Amino acid sequence: MEILIKASQFLLSLSLLIVLHEFGHFLPAKLFKTRVEKFYLFFDAWGKKLISFKWRGTEYGIGWLPLGGYVKISGMIDESMDTEQMKQPAQPWEFRSKPAWQRLIIMLGGVIVNFILGFLIYMMVLDVWGEDQVKPQDVKNGFAVNAIFNQYGFKDGDMILKINGEVPEDVLAINKNLFLRDVTSVDVKHTDGSFETLSIPETIGSTMWENGVMMPFTPISKPIIDVVAEDMPAMKAGFKPGDVIASVNGNEVASWSDFTNKVVSSEGELKVAVLRNGVEQTINVTPNENNKIGVAQNKTARESITVTHKSYSFTESIPAGFDKAYWTLKDYITQFKYVFTAKGATSVGGFIAIGNIFPSTWSWQSFWGITAFLSIMLGFMNLLPIPALDGGHVVFTLWEMITGRKPSDKFLEYAQIAGFFILMSLLLYANGNDIYRWLAG
Repeated sequence: MEILIKASQFLLSLSLLIVLHEFGHFLPAKLFKTRVEKFYLFFDAWGKKLISFKWRGTEYGIGWLPLGGYVKISGMIDESMDTEQMKQPAQPWEFRSKPAWQRLIIMLGGVIVNFILGFLIYMMVLDVWGEDQVKPQDVKNGFAVNAIFNQYGFKDGDMILKINGEVPEDVLAINKNLFLRDVTSVDVKHTDGSFETLSIPETIGSTMWENGVMMPFTPISKPIIDVVAEDMPAMKAGFKPGDVIASVNGNEVASWSDFTNKVVSSEGELKVAVLRNGVEQTINVTPNENNKIGVAQNKTARESITVTHKSYSFTESIPAGFDKAYWTLKDYITQFKYVFTAKGATSVGGFIAIGNIFPSTWSWQSFWGITAFLSIMLGFMNLLPIPALDGGHVVFTLWEMITGRKPSDKFLEYAQIAGFFILMSLLLYANGNDIYRWLAG
């Protein structure tokens, strides 16, 4: 049932984004009196379609292959690879007959819609639901700090007071800010009551990435198990929700982060002492190949912080929605560079990875928030200068506008074919990663 709910949200979100993206091409094409032959959600590969109808000279339909969608514009070398049409004399209603500036607007229409849609959805989400925030003083026990951050002066129990000299609206964003944004200083209060401004090196994001430490700061919570995952070592060993971790291999456990660090850094079987209904007992467990045993917190972790809900009026949601859309795009562009590392290449995901972003229970707030993120991501990805993507067509059109020389139809045809194979290779690789991770467990 959970898989069905995730899949339903993913399919609905994908369909909405595809239709609106393609409408972004369709509308300016019509405004510039360019003939649009087809408008399809999903691909009607080999002429197979689920449904279709014709209206005002355009065929609308739903294809059977859910890998995207397209509008077929007359006189344009695109996914259809209709080279026979390109051999005929150019007609005034065709894409190739239009001025370069009109063709540029038609090609940019899809990504413009994606960016605007992301902003509008974020604005709507903030207006309807607002957002939850955690103020610096509301992390009751301070933060547990990963060991690699000790070299910068951070200590377990630190309270984060300011980031770059400003009090953060949501202090839990410290991890994302360190990884993706230009953080140069963090003001902290240590457990001994002293205050200190700590300098952050420019390379902190790369350090986090290379060491696999994406959550160096976690609110300190009691070492109580709330969730025991099925078919994981912890369940097989006999752990139960409500167990309080007392020690690991004879070493006392002070907090949940202390416990997880001991598990991750361990080798072989662990002797874990737990308190269950006030009685101590020892459980032997061997972590899996990822050094995990399959326990987690939710309720206990929430109790370690105080959440403040912030509501927005309609007028307040407009600049706040724009700000959220801007930072979503900027953060995505910043982290995109890590894709080109060996570690990043193995972390690339396909449809399964995207589908798993959605929650296992239906939530309209989560659905719209994720859809806004995917819309902005789709807009950015389509701007990449790869032939067959909007960005590739934009590059060729800009070249024509700057040099006055239009690339030949034969060149555009070969570029489209090359771009298609690049995209298919990336698609197969990303979804292959998904399948490998699924089989690995």
